[in-house]
Amino acid sequence: MKDMHMHDWKKIAVSPTSSVKDTLEVMDKTALQIALVISEADNLLGTVTDGDIRRSLLAGATLHTPIEQAMNARPVVGHTHENEMLWVKRMNKHQFRHLPIVDNQQKIVGLFFQKKSVEPISNPVVLMLGGMGTRLRPLTENIPKPMLTVGDQPILETIVKHIAEQGFEEFYFCINYLGDQIRDYFGNGESLGIRIHYIEEKERMGTAGALSLLPELPKKPFIVMNGDLLTKVDLRALIDFHSENENAVTACVREYSQQVPYGVMELNGHEVCQLVEKPVYRYFVNGGIYALSPESLDFVPKETFYDMPSLIDDTLAKSQKVGGFPITEYWMDIGQMPDYYQAQADYEVHFQKRKLS
Repeated sequence: MKDMHMHDWKKIAVSPTSSVKDTLEVMDKTALQIALVISEADNLLGTVTDGDIRRSLLAGATLHTPIEQAMNARPVVGHTHENEMLWVKRMNKHQFRHLPIVDNQQKIVGLFFQKKSVEPISNPVVLMLGGMGTRLRPLTENIPKPMLTVGDQPILETIVKHIAEQGFEEFYFCINYLGDQIRDYFGNGESLGIRIHYIEEKERMGTAGALSLLPELPKKPFIVMNGDLLTKVDLRALIDFHSENENAVTACVREYSQQVPYGVMELNGHEVCQLVEKPVYRYFVNGGIYALSPESLDFVPKETFYDMPSLIDDTLAKSQKVGGFPITEYWMDIGQMPDYYQAQADYEVHFQKRKLS
């Protein structure tokens, strides 16, 4: 085995009783998009990927569910008695980036990986950047919200770099309030290895209205995202999910739990059926990131204010499919001052480059 092709498996190991939330934190810290579920005796019990967790959340799991309920209990593995050629062949067959390596007793000995460059993806990305950021004043009196500094660079630069690293090359910036500052800073995108086209809103058009100003109908599903979101969501996985499910619109969703601080009486008429003490209610809330099929633009009115919730309502009214894609990665909507301060604290943890081993 060549050490240069092996990760230290201990950095991505979790116990079967670890929660989904704790497992996601391990995956985020290592940026490997995989975790290994290991017994106390170092036996491999299963593997966990972003896709495994998304499927479990859609099936009813929560962030507090033990990871053993979400893991793949029959993972594809390599064995120590095999050579690297067999490992690579197995990985290529299943289109894996990583392969757990076990000995004859199923004890984990390492995580094999292939160094592979990201293939470009031609699906466009539309960033909505025209908002006035009134809830962040006075910071936004002379600076558009996407240009506020978080860490060592503007919010928008962090967003764009992360998306570009996933292979996206075609960007549309929808600008309005102080939009010239955005245009002057990013130019045509050449310095970032991407192409940026600008759509100028003469007046505020909402989170979907500017889509009517696209110069041509996209030929493939495309991403629409608010320009004040710091997130590490896998947009390639979003596009794949959108296409596989043949959705007209796919909205990214996040789990939100709310505990009622009282005992809740469930009534049938005037009769008490059940008393639930301080119940926790779980919802999926809108994450401000969408995948749209080109035909969904038929619902967008020309050059007028129109929001994404209206587009979703109109899509459903026409019996078109709308899907929900759970966000399992870091996500922060920088809408108010506390969010901005939290993003400053989170930046070093989630967006500073870390060396993997």
